[in-house]
Amino acid sequence: MPLNPADDAFAESLRRALPDDRLRRAEPRYLEEPRGRWAGGSGWVALPRSADEVSTLIRAAAKARVGVLPYGGGTGLVGGQVAPGDTPAPLIVSLERMTAIRAVYPQENVLVAEAGAVLADVQAAAMAEDRLFPLSLASEGSARIGGLLATNAGGVGVLRYGNARDLTLGLEAVLPDGQIWHGLKRLRKDNTGYDLRHLLIGAEGTLGLITAASLKLSPVPAATGTAVMVVESPRAALTLLSLARSQVGEALSAFEIMHRQGYEFLAETLPDIRRPFDPAPDWSVLIEVGLSAGLDPAEALEQLFADAFEADLVSDGLIAQNQAQAQDFWTLREHIPEANRRIGAVASHDISLPLSAVPEFIERAPGALAQVGSFRVNCFGHMGDGNLHYNIFPMPGRSRADHVNQAEEVSRVLHDLVHEMDGSVSAEHGIGRLKVDDLQRYGDPAKLSAMRAIKAALDPEGIMNPGAVLPPAS
Repeated sequence: MPLNPADDAFAESLRRALPDDRLRRAEPRYLEEPRGRWAGGSGWVALPRSADEVSTLIRAAAKARVGVLPYGGGTGLVGGQVAPGDTPAPLIVSLERMTAIRAVYPQENVLVAEAGAVLADVQAAAMAEDRLFPLSLASEGSARIGGLLATNAGGVGVLRYGNARDLTLGLEAVLPDGQIWHGLKRLRKDNTGYDLRHLLIGAEGTLGLITAASLKLSPVPAATGTAVMVVESPRAALTLLSLARSQVGEALSAFEIMHRQGYEFLAETLPDIRRPFDPAPDWSVLIEVGLSAGLDPAEALEQLFADAFEADLVSDGLIAQNQAQAQDFWTLREHIPEANRRIGAVASHDISLPLSAVPEFIERAPGALAQVGSFRVNCFGHMGDGNLHYNIFPMPGRSRADHVNQAEEVSRVLHDLVHEMDGSVSAEHGIGRLKVDDLQRYGDPAKLSAMRAIKAALDPEGIMNPGAVLPPAS
């Protein structure tokens, strides 16, 4: 049975149940997503200020069989935050007014934040207590905690600190029947049955709406070092990663791989971004280490470079001499996605592979791609945790419009290869609406069956983010 739209009559019933100013017509920003793949139709957006108000909204939606679309910072890249205009208009629930940092416990290394808190503000609140909240990604100035947890966001610090899931101790959430789960524990050990925290994290709002979280903090490294090193190949990069781990251990915070194409796109579209090498090398890696007091990160990086050079793994390198130079290195890496956007991708891929399979995938992927046509490839990403962004672009003189009919085939051949190599077609962006068919094609049958059963048990009316992650029940 199809869901009902969030029409004017439904909105009027919500107005009677909520304080003033909690409901308004959805503005264009709530109906768009960064890559322009979907546009929502008209509808209503609710702006609650508490978990109790979220509960009121969800109970009303469940009773009226109206879909609920959780909305965070709108930065998701797989369409999880936009309902296509040809579906019944959902109630958009934005937690942008629930931004409080409820508490910080420096001695426990814990911070409690509401789901609408912007990641950069959470980082700043932690730093004010001389602590680090290590989740870091390009959209941290606008991405909100609820959305980051709902998608189990990754970023550049996963190698050392883990994904969003690994940084969360407890949750407060509203379930599909309107019940509030008061799970804001600050415990490292709690074996009291099924862990709803891990069920809701990564569920993209399909099993409930996260309203607050207890987050893990870490000590701020006493000294940080950053370097860019030229490697001969992805295989050399993998060996360098192993060498770096053996020399600095858990102090290795980031290990990012970048291809020449990324440098060239930056030179073409963002020429003011400083590039450490000219001409650009075929492959380079950005390395960051964070060490305890009394240890010198520059010395550690110099020793790493010397040993890697002796082993013919690297041919050139630059070690940042100050924070400004380190920031220049990171600015280059963080602007590669923006340069990609300006060029215009035929298809973008957020994939992960077993670490030892990364070089083989990079070697085999061009052959698979050649089955479809001739393209440019910008391969970059989080080498340290096996997450590549393998993005496909038209050849010079052509545009992505020339390949609109090939985009699906491009993704299919690359995803088939990833699946063959025991990888994942969604590493850190989630499933959303973009990859629902991919999940059905590549997902393990037993897992998919369990997911459908969980969805049906917790959300029998199918109101929570309908059409995301799993196809609607027929």
